[in-house]
Amino acid sequence: MIAIDGPVGAGKSTVARALAQRLGVRYVDTGAMYRAVAYLAARRGIAWEDRAAVAALARRVEIAFEPAPDGQRVRVDGLDVTEAIRAPQISEGASVVSAYPEVREALVALQRRMAGDDWVVMEGRDIGTVVFPDAAVKVYLEASLDERARRRHRELLDRGEAVRYEEVREALRARDQRDATRAHSPLRPAPDALIIDSTSLSVEQVVDAIAARLPGR
Repeated sequence: MIAIDGPVGAGKSTVARALAQRLGVRYVDTGAMYRAVAYLAARRGIAWEDRAAVAALARRVEIAFEPAPDGQRVRVDGLDVTEAIRAPQISEGASVVSAYPEVREALVALQRRMAGDDWVVMEGRDIGTVVFPDAAVKVYLEASLDERARRRHRELLDRGEAVRYEEVREALRARDQRDATRAHSPLRPAPDALIIDSTSLSVEQVVDAIAARLPGR
């Protein structure tokens, strides 16, 4: 297990995909799982603030990651939601539902089943602290708030989303606060994690730094 944690916009998904591709192993984006629960709840008319209903949904949802030419597709109960779960409003919903201990417990159990016995690169916010505290390699990837907001803003513009930089920055700041202060599985680096600030680093440089920590390297 290679566990990569960190805040929104630090580059976890990009780095994790690149590392998994270099090593020829599976990649699991756990953040997409919380987004998927938020998306499915909205689709079924369940308010994100309805903790009991969202938790019940998380316990029975089926989430699958499928290899694709453009990287990876995400399916929820058989429905391809790869693009839909990246909408800004779903990001906000994911932040709300991920704070519920019952939702995290359900998805952590699913994440552990997904890992199996082979090498896997898994990224999220509590992989090295809660999901796999005994991971062979733990990484905490961070970057300045301004840089993370710039990356996220550019990503949204590329998707055709009309959003102001200031709005993106404030949303990230608020998300950081919620993630770091939630009672269950707060965002923080594992004591033995390799902490990498990606603000001024390329994806390749970050991947090189992680690969150098792998057993036998």
